[in-house]
Amino acid sequence: MMNQYIDLHVHTTASDGSMTPSEVVRYAAKKDLSAIAITDHDTIAGVEEAYIVGNKVGVEVISGIEISVHDKQELHILGYFVDLHSNELNITLDRLKEYREKRNPRIIEKLNGLGMDISMSEVKQIAGTGVVGRPHIAQIMVQKGYVGSVDEAFSKYLDNGKLAYVERQKLLPQDGISLIKKSGGLAVLAHPIYLRKEDDELEVLLAQLIDYGLDGIEAYYSEYPADISRKYRALAKRLNLVITGGSDFHGKSKPDLDLGIGYGSLRIPYELIYDLKRRVKEEVH
Repeated sequence: MMNQYIDLHVHTTASDGSMTPSEVVRYAAKKDLSAIAITDHDTIAGVEEAYIVGNKVGVEVISGIEISVHDKQELHILGYFVDLHSNELNITLDRLKEYREKRNPRIIEKLNGLGMDISMSEVKQIAGTGVVGRPHIAQIMVQKGYVGSVDEAFSKYLDNGKLAYVERQKLLPQDGISLIKKSGGLAVLAHPIYLRKEDDELEVLLAQLIDYGLDGIEAYYSEYPADISRKYRALAKRLNLVITGGSDFHGKSKPDLDLGIGYGSLRIPYELIYDLKRRVKEEVH
């Protein structure tokens, strides 16, 4: 697998990406990627379709998910090699979806109260068959000129504590990690750079998450300078965590961020998958 590359953080139309699972896999083949993980937000609905196309075009597809958990702040936990037929996983994801469907109209109501002419039907049209969420609301806000970007929509209106924020049902970190582990998967902390923690604070957090069963850390990522990536890889080695990496590809909503290469310089070696598969076997035994 020398000089073969992968992307283990990829979103599709099953959540807030702009490409269908089939399109993403075919695009991965075009980009000469050996493997990708479908890691949609709080859903595994796109993985089966990706598997089928992956087998046809020669791209290894890993079943994944990105679960939002909350303690003192929001964390994202990536799950890899999860069992798509896990009862507990599917029941929990259905419950989260049901709550989200009640939450979104309340966000729209707040935006309407702020003078924004946005309807739930418009948001659903943007989302298509995917899980409707705040990113889709943000896209409508951009389209209608209320904000200049998705990031601005969140920073001014949709993030925790902002003008149109509505509290969501929270999974605690231990619950999210346990859910992934019980479904046969590996639990990995996504993009720790966004947590804005000093090195010692991050280590305290990681120690707690490891107690809950955390397996790894995302040490390659589109937003990381080279020195940050090196730091996370060294930290993972010291704490006996597996290393993962991905672009956080969404398609059109992040037009400068490309599959497999992020903003141009990202390269994630296939060898990481060997370590992930070894860890999965260790967990089984």
